[in-house]
Amino acid sequence: MSEKKPVIEFKDVTFWHGGGNEKPAIKNINLKIYEGDYVALLGLNGAGKTTLQLCINGVIPNSIMGDFEGEVIVYGKDTYDTPVREMAKMVGMVFDNPEFQLSQMSVAEEIALGMESLGFSYDEMVETITEVLDIVGLQGLEERSPFGLSGGQQQRLSIAAALAMEPKILVMDEPTSNVDPIGKEEIFSVAAQLNREKNMTVIMAEHEVEVMAAYANIVIVMHEGEILLNGTPEEVFSNVELIQKLGLRLPQVTEYAHRLNQLNLASIKKPYPVTLNSAIERYKDIL
Repeated sequence: MSEKKPVIEFKDVTFWHGGGNEKPAIKNINLKIYEGDYVALLGLNGAGKTTLQLCINGVIPNSIMGDFEGEVIVYGKDTYDTPVREMAKMVGMVFDNPEFQLSQMSVAEEIALGMESLGFSYDEMVETITEVLDIVGLQGLEERSPFGLSGGQQQRLSIAAALAMEPKILVMDEPTSNVDPIGKEEIFSVAAQLNREKNMTVIMAEHEVEVMAAYANIVIVMHEGEILLNGTPEEVFSNVELIQKLGLRLPQVTEYAHRLNQLNLASIKKPYPVTLNSAIERYKDIL
């Protein structure tokens, strides 16, 4: 049986932003991501998460000034040699502040903007707009102004605009940082649905560790431009001391398991549980 091939591969990637920065934004990144993965990127501000994500669609090195070393291969295409508009057909991007991405007078026009630049026909655009609005739960809002939507709805509109380009990969950079708790749940639900039902590869930078532990199959921890941890949620979050040293949060049930061990109240073997259901299963005989 042939080995499964990654859909995204970083090979010895280092990037320095312009302006004479001596310290690279990301350093010696080697990473493989496979089709259908749900990847959670964790790290403090400045850890390199956004820079890494911008390498996936070729904005780095093609649109952002800086020095680039290594290779990023996405579905067999070298991002260095592939125009960003071509990468947009494979990689959809959603950023932390949806208002920065919105510019049109109506929801329908916002979604049509990218499709028009790629040469979609009118009939194709009408059909696609209906389809993506249904996916993100914004049916019937085609004529609404994007700026009259709630924060969560605006972010879902940004997702719909990205999906209209028919990407295979959805990259989300802290998409819930500017929305309320209801909006957060809406966004997480849409991403999980796309991953589960359409086998879309999702790469999300996020601070909500409980949600990431529940949805992601891969967790990557970055610090000062480097990948320190890369594995399943159980494997990564069991590195309690390192994660705490980095100033990152742990899922509460994981922290609880570690605390039980510290206080000699129980003997919880690693890997620690990371979700409530797995914790209940592990603790029922102990407690």
